[in-house]
Formats: sequence, C-alpha cells, structure tokens
Amino acid sequence: MVFSLIYAANSSSDNCKPLNTPDALHTSSLQSFEKIYSGKVRDVYAVEDTHLLIIATDRISAFDVILPGVIPGKGKLLTRLALFWFEQMSSVVPNHLSDLKLEDLLTDANELAIAAGRSMIVKRLDALPVEAVVRGYLIGSGWADYQATGSVCGITLPDDLPLAGELETPIFTPATKAAAGDHDENISYPEMQSLIGDSTADAIREISLTIYRRARDFAKERNIIIADTKFEFGLDEAGRLTLMDEILTPDSSRFWPADGWQPGENPNSLDKQFVRDYLETLDWNKTAPGPSLPQPVVDATLTRYQQAIDTLTQ
Repeated sequence: MVFSLIYAANSSSDNCKPLNTPDALHTSSLQSFEKIYSGKVRDVYAVEDTHLLIIATDRISAFDVILPGVIPGKGKLLTRLALFWFEQMSSVVPNHLSDLKLEDLLTDANELAIAAGRSMIVKRLDALPVEAVVRGYLIGSGWADYQATGSVCGITLPDDLPLAGELETPIFTPATKAAAGDHDENISYPEMQSLIGDSTADAIREISLTIYRRARDFAKERNIIIADTKFEFGLDEAGRLTLMDEILTPDSSRFWPADGWQPGENPNSLDKQFVRDYLETLDWNKTAPGPSLPQPVVDATLTRYQQAIDTLTQ
C-alpha cells in the first residue's frame, strides 16, 4: 500500500517539526492582544470586548488529536476558502465576520506578517455547544453507524446502501462540540434539541441543509463532490443565529473528485481524510501524542488542499 511504502522510506524522518518558519506557522504568539484560546488549528486573541482575532495556523489534527508538525501554508488555504464560502452564503445566514481591518489592528510589522492571509477579525458570539453535520454520502462514522444499526444518528436509512453511496436526501446528524483533545460524539436530533432548544435546533438544521445543498451543487459543476460537512453557530448580542468558525473547507468537509467516485469503494480525497488514511496504517492508538507525518504525506496533503481550493474558487 502506498502509505506503508511512504512510511518505510521516511520512518526515521523528522520532516514535520513543530517549528515556525517564514512559510509555516505552528503556534502564533502576538504581543498586541491577549491569546485566550488555542484550538486544534486556530489561535484566538481578544480584541477588546466585542471582537476576536482568529489566526489559522498550519497545525493539523486527526481523530481529535493535534499532530506535532505542520502542513505549511494550510492555514492560509483554509482562510481563503472559508472567506469565499462566507461570501457565497451571506444571503442564507449572517456570519461572524466584522468590517475591521487587520492592518488597523496590528501595527507591528512582524505581527502583521504572521497574521496576514490567515486571519479573520470576527464579532464575539455566544457559541452553541453542537456541531451541525450534514451528510450527502455514506462514509466515515456515518458508514460505521449504518453498518452497526442501519441508521445514522437515529435516522433510519434504506437497506443495502453501499460505502460512499449518495443518499437520496441529505441528512442532518448533529454532534457534540468537544474541546481540543476530546472526541466529538454523534447525537440524535432530540438530544440536540434538549441542549439548545427546539426553535434554535430547527433553525440550525434548516440553514445547514440549505448551505450544504447550495455548496454541493456549486461544487458538482466543478467536478468536486462534497460528501459531508459540519458547521458551527453562535448567537450575537441580539440573540441572532450566526455562522462562525470555518465553513466548507478540507478540514471540515470531505471533498472527492467526481470523476473518480465509485459507490462501494473508498474514494480518493482532496481533504484531511488522506492524513487519516495514512495514520490508520500505523500502530497508534489515536490518543495524544500523535505521530509526525513524513514529508511525502505532508506534501501530498497540501497538494490535495490546493487542488480543491483552486478548483472551487477560480
């Protein structure tokens, strides 16, 4: 298998060190603002009481574990695509982006260079403790759930559906939002309602399905299948439901080349699944610390991200 060959050739390599370089950012450290949170990928800084500065680093996580190295430039790619989709979906739901300019906030040239191209200045929200997952194809944890129970998150599906098969209608399958290092868990829709209330849950489900359908159709015209994706929401000061974090990126979605998709087979991916597939070949128990990625896996991952983003945004 290609992954075992890559690993054998690079098992002694330390190509993916957690170091900051001009081309890669593992951890940001700005003095202009207080860092209040570091997630799996993003570092978050407080900008007064009303805004946040979010910097997308080049860290990568898999199975809810932050890996020790970087995918150089990944944070800039994620930011570019997220901003593209926020604009595309602005008529569906408000998002967390503000009108503040990065160059007005960061007057230090070195800090501005660190943050440029990988940052969003956003409004503070009251984040809701769920992830809004939409599945258009049967893969990943949805496939495992279906094999075991014939359903996904309590939604009963027809018998004999294949791996990577397209669902007749996209389904909404929420999950809990875990802290860094913890595991997200699929939950049923009634469980989601009990967490955030019926009306908020209903609104999130409808908005999420609408965004997914629009993005799915847009991507299909460009020969990319968006198999599934997840969204995060919060409430603004007026209690208005607002889209936040990232949207429809290779870190939060499964992207497949449409011309290579075949039901019943594990598709080639243009997303983080490539890293997960490599890690599945290792003797690793999916708990921290995670293993370093050999350079060929780093390079191939970046190439896949770049291909998906260029195809969708050009």
